[in-house]
Amino acid sequence: MNKIKACIFDLDGVIVDTAVYHYKAWKRLANELGFDFTEEDNEKLKGVSRVASLNLILQWGGLTKTDAEKEELATRKNNWYVEMINKMTPDEVLPGAKEFVESCKRAGIKTALGSASKNSGTILEKVGIAHLFDVVIDGNKVSKPKPDPEVFLKGAEELGVAPEKCVVFEDAIAGVEAAINGRMKVVGIGSREVLGKANLVISGLDKMSIEKLDDL
Repeated sequence: MNKIKACIFDLDGVIVDTAVYHYKAWKRLANELGFDFTEEDNEKLKGVSRVASLNLILQWGGLTKTDAEKEELATRKNNWYVEMINKMTPDEVLPGAKEFVESCKRAGIKTALGSASKNSGTILEKVGIAHLFDVVIDGNKVSKPKPDPEVFLKGAEELGVAPEKCVVFEDAIAGVEAAINGRMKVVGIGSREVLGKANLVISGLDKMSIEKLDDL
């Protein structure tokens, strides 16, 4: 009998890759503020909240803004981002992601999404896989950023599964640490050098199988 009862998936970099849309929106904002924003800069924002990302970008641009101005800038960036993700299509699901989540469902393993993104629901609907998740925990339901385990613990709670019986799929260091802090198994999506604390590291969900869950 499978000891894993639930799989909890981060969204960006695991199920879909919306980093390009975040990048375009942040770059547009930085350019309007009078400085550039590179893909290397964007990499440094992986797993970082919108507010913290904005603070970093302003710091890189040597700008100081009031809280009210920051709120307006963050909203402007998010509006551009939402415009872009509203045009997403099913072919933007990462290789193997839909198939692996479907195999979990067939095996009787519960599924949840655990993401800081407040737009998770929209993205899942646009790419046509919202029906594959029993529970969606996103930035509208949690307030503590990873590596705090709140998003994953809430997912386990809503699924009715003990944390020890859950495995998390994450592509960011903070997310891997959040899973560990929540007493969950974790599969890192990416490189072993970066995500070495994970129980298993794979390049993508196309390399995952139900059998591998038993070995965690």
